Amino acid sequence: MAKKVLMVVTNHAEITEDTPTGIWLSEFGEAYNEFKLHGYEVTVASPSGGEAPVDPNSVSENEPQEILNTKPHLEDTTPISDVNAEDFDAIFLPGGHGTMFDFPDSEKLQKLLRDFYESDKIVAAVCHGPAGLVGATLSNGEPLVKGKRVSAFTDAEEAETTLDKHMPFLLESKLNELGATVLSGENWATHYEVDGNLITGQNPQSTEVVAKEVVKQLS
Repeated sequence: MAKKVLMVVTNHAEITEDTPTGIWLSEFGEAYNEFKLHGYEVTVASPSGGEAPVDPNSVSENEPQEILNTKPHLEDTTPISDVNAEDFDAIFLPGGHGTMFDFPDSEKLQKLLRDFYESDKIVAAVCHGPAGLVGATLSNGEPLVKGKRVSAFTDAEEAETTLDKHMPFLLESKLNELGATVLSGENWATHYEVDGNLITGQNPQSTEVVAKEVVKQLS
């Protein structure tokens, strides 16, 4: 039986009127292609379903064609209200600044993450994708990330983007507040953490290693 991975992406399209956002395309595309390479069935879902916006800053003139080829999978995503953890082996949250706005308050996403984690299924996220973990709690009411080693987009990296003043919170700081141990490499260096079935990566550069760790655990 082919392994089944649920990828959850953002629907949020702007930071300010002048600053569009969405998914960071390489974080979706690199993971999607890694999963398909191993014959996995991939379902792409989002909080609202339908089209998931791509951050225009994540699509450069020299973007690899294999990444661009994954864009059509974002045009008509499944609403997360239509999916259940029991139908999948892993959940993967790619980032992009959009996730900071619609992931933390999504009750359905919080439930999915709890169900995956407490069923000993893989919960993986990269860059701003761990924003989905901010609202997630376990059945005992404790934050899912409490006492866990995690990695996520750092406050220092956010300052470099100059978008920090527009964010609803700073992701690294918030995860620390929730009791996680946030571990990081240098800005824009590849870094990821594995704490049991929780796999998290720091930034876009960390997508491939997180995806490969998901594959490793699934096999």
